[in-house]
Amino acid sequence: MRAIQITQTGGAEVLVLRELPTPTPGPGEALIQIEACGVNFIDIYLREGRYPSTLPFIPGQEAAGTVAAIGPGVNTVKVGDRVAWCGAPGTYAQFAVAPVARLIAIPIGVTTQQAAAAMLQGMTAHYLAYSTYPIQMGDAVLIHAGAGGVGLLLIQMAKSLGARVFATVSTEEKAVLAHAAGAQETILYTREDFAARVREFTNGAGVPVVYDSVGKTTFDGSLTCLRPRGILVLYGGSSGAVPPFDLIQLSARGSLFITRPTLKDYTATREELVIRAGDVLRWVAEGSLKLRLEHSYPLAEAAQAHRDLESRKTTGKILLIP
Repeated sequence: MRAIQITQTGGAEVLVLRELPTPTPGPGEALIQIEACGVNFIDIYLREGRYPSTLPFIPGQEAAGTVAAIGPGVNTVKVGDRVAWCGAPGTYAQFAVAPVARLIAIPIGVTTQQAAAAMLQGMTAHYLAYSTYPIQMGDAVLIHAGAGGVGLLLIQMAKSLGARVFATVSTEEKAVLAHAAGAQETILYTREDFAARVREFTNGAGVPVVYDSVGKTTFDGSLTCLRPRGILVLYGGSSGAVPPFDLIQLSARGSLFITRPTLKDYTATREELVIRAGDVLRWVAEGSLKLRLEHSYPLAEAAQAHRDLESRKTTGKILLIP
């Protein structure tokens, strides 16, 4: 099979297309022929070596396709089933093995490309809005990178929960997308002090929650946006890791909270995984959750997909098509 393999960490150039043996499913596993796989910032962090991984490896943690074979003892899926998953490595390939406990059936009305696009980012938006800080009717919330993959989905979910949504974006074009998703106010962080604008929008009160996937360049401003006892949900670091931080600042700024959540801890059980994935895919099928699928690349162009994601040239979801 054709697959992208990383033999050393570094820049996008380490993503090399190779011919590798097709894996064989073991007990509790299925082999899936991949029709689309998602590209996410976590793939970049692993490629860079920011997150540790054993070399060599096939990157990617999210995909959708058709079951091609099943391992011993598997009776919950069968050959020919359409499935999607995330959190199991090795998806930048034509075939991948995944634990059947992580597989989600793709409902009628959802394409495999939609399913691949919705799993990781959709469930991330779901746990952020419903669990990490459960948004309440009337809450004002700040969402960074509002035109990104998670950002556009999180704006829609926050709006459906009755929130007043502020979103930061880098360009006028991205502001249009964030508004269309449901953001009442957009802030061009390249031109404006987003913390000052949020304080202005809230008459100085601040917001109860900031959802921050940017990290280094937004961290201090995000804290400034919070009201007393507010929470900074730092779920990514597209601008780099946050420097060492003196926790006494949380007290000085109003008894603030910070959390650094990850999807795996919010889908740790099969029951929770099914609930989150089920909600997201159902909303996609119904049309109440809109996916933005404008950026797909052949598998061989994985390096370019990474470069475009890193440079923030894209909006919505990036897919690789094997």
